[in-house]
Amino acid sequence: MLGEFLKAHRARVNPEDAGLPSHTQRKVKGLRREEVAVLAGVSADYYARLEQGRETNPSAQVLDALSRALRLDADARAHLHRLAGVAADEGYAPDVVSPELRRLISSLTDMPAFVMNSVLDILATNALADALYEPFTPADNAVRMAFLDPAAQSFYPRWHWIAQTTVAHLRQTADPNSPRLRRMVEELNRSPVFKQLWEQHEVRGKTQDAKEFLHPAVGPIALNYHSFDVREAPGQFLVIYQAEPGPNADAMKLLATSQATRASASPGTTPVPLWLTGTAKSRS
Repeated sequence: MLGEFLKAHRARVNPEDAGLPSHTQRKVKGLRREEVAVLAGVSADYYARLEQGRETNPSAQVLDALSRALRLDADARAHLHRLAGVAADEGYAPDVVSPELRRLISSLTDMPAFVMNSVLDILATNALADALYEPFTPADNAVRMAFLDPAAQSFYPRWHWIAQTTVAHLRQTADPNSPRLRRMVEELNRSPVFKQLWEQHEVRGKTQDAKEFLHPAVGPIALNYHSFDVREAPGQFLVIYQAEPGPNADAMKLLATSQATRASASPGTTPVPLWLTGTAKSRS
């Protein structure tokens, strides 16, 4: 059964999609065994034994590598692990956001939206999320931004609350044995506040809540957010912010135009924040 599954899915992968040349004449549909082996980082002989049923005990790491090579979605990956009798690691989450999800968040033109992974790296954003997090350099990881970026304490009026909830959320989402998490904690311990909060071992998931921001271009904004698991990529989640009708929605409309206004300013000049000009009078 395992070999049949691998062979069937090997035939479904377009060589060009896998980054392989397809101009040569092929005797088989999809990928060759040798190509799957190279993409998965295993020997061609080992992969052949898997397909032929002569190797029956692949590790979880090998199965994950094969899942990536064969471009399996979450359901197919889980089934591959079941066929091999190996428990799937639920913390597995490639840091690649699918094109379909990227298109979805890009279509949300009036709501900031972004995709994160289990260690709160920001993997993909839409234009309004880029505008919202413009003060951060770079806007790459929610924990690093909150504790190590100088912009954080002025950007978040309730910074201490953000600090507490962010650390508790990281505890809830991240694999405690992850080398990536260990490296992050070592770096973040430069912040005494992070070190203190991390040592409290508080765990708290975040599915919906409200946040307050003080954006340098448009002033104060209050937004509600919802967080959704990305089923096709366990460990990834989609975050969408939404403003209530009224001043906060007006601020988001202003934010949508602020980057273009700032970009058009003459080189060497500092544009006046839009919320201090007549543009924002409707918010008062």
